[in-house]
Amino acid sequence: MATKNWFTPRTLLVLAGIILLGLMVWRFSSIVAYILIASVLSLIARPLVSLMGRIKIGKWKIPASIRALVTLVVIWTVLFSFFRLFIPLIANEAQELSNVDTALVVEEFEEPIQYLELWFSKLNLGDDATLSLREELQQQIASILNIKVITDLVATIASILGNVAWAIFAISFITFFLLREEKLITEYIVTVFPKDKEKAFRHALDSVKHLLRRYFVGILLQMTGILTLVTLGMTLVGVGFKHGLVIGLLAAVLNIIPYVGPWIGASLGIILGVATHLHLDFSTELVPLMGYMLLVFVITQLTDNTVFQPVIFGTSVYAHPIEIFIVIMMAGSLAGIVGMILAIPTYTVIRVFAKEFFNNFRVVQKLTEKI
Repeated sequence: MATKNWFTPRTLLVLAGIILLGLMVWRFSSIVAYILIASVLSLIARPLVSLMGRIKIGKWKIPASIRALVTLVVIWTVLFSFFRLFIPLIANEAQELSNVDTALVVEEFEEPIQYLELWFSKLNLGDDATLSLREELQQQIASILNIKVITDLVATIASILGNVAWAIFAISFITFFLLREEKLITEYIVTVFPKDKEKAFRHALDSVKHLLRRYFVGILLQMTGILTLVTLGMTLVGVGFKHGLVIGLLAAVLNIIPYVGPWIGASLGIILGVATHLHLDFSTELVPLMGYMLLVFVITQLTDNTVFQPVIFGTSVYAHPIEIFIVIMMAGSLAGIVGMILAIPTYTVIRVFAKEFFNNFRVVQKLTEKI
């Protein structure tokens, strides 16, 4: 029986094409980022374009270009309003944190620090060097509250996007045409596939768009819900509305990172709350405040786990929580936090195409049975 030759000219061409595509994505990563951002914006805003398309005045309908332009204006109005509201608050918070006396922070926790140092000395951990938990804690707090961390983060984001004005123009330009012509990218991509696979590929792309639209809209709703709950809770427990709003935004953004994000957000939120209320008495006011803040995050996380996440991860991408957890951990080990954020959308795309083209495998049937 003759063995099948896998190295046919067609196979070699496909491999060469994949390698070339990977090199182009790497070389033009900023352009790919603009296209991905524009694609997400167009997916989220597509229902508004469709809604305006149903408006009729006699026989006249709103042209596609006008609908796309109006939707684009709405997108940037919302985004600029968001940044206009939060950027000054974040800048003020960063300025306040940069003025915090880290020695005063350590002084507030004098008794717990002494207890921990005594406990460590009794355990005889480490070498003969004296363990100074006070100095270590002061250094760590200083690194957290250092405004340079925030400025470095902003600089990193800016370097990724490149020139802000050019980025806004490029994303707006691409988003406009994606909103005006829903099948624009599809029509270019299908040319890569054979004619007999074109119908299946179009069906897979439609499924991907539907699932990802539900997922991204769900993420926005989840972030809005967490922002509202944390801000309201922090205001009620006495942190203050402005501080609560910044802590709520921090928690909502970090919550995008699956599983570990909420813990990071809660920890940083409590640290920020304590750092801005050092004037309070430690035992009678500051410790109860920390407990109330922790309670706010616990209630928010319980609401997220029982209300938000089942809707987003269950009914939007139709995947079991165990699947999601394993995929996120694998993506995190390969690409860190960015991998964890992109894990679910990427996994959704892979599952849809696997169902369409490899449904003869039992494992694919099992993983895609709910799609």
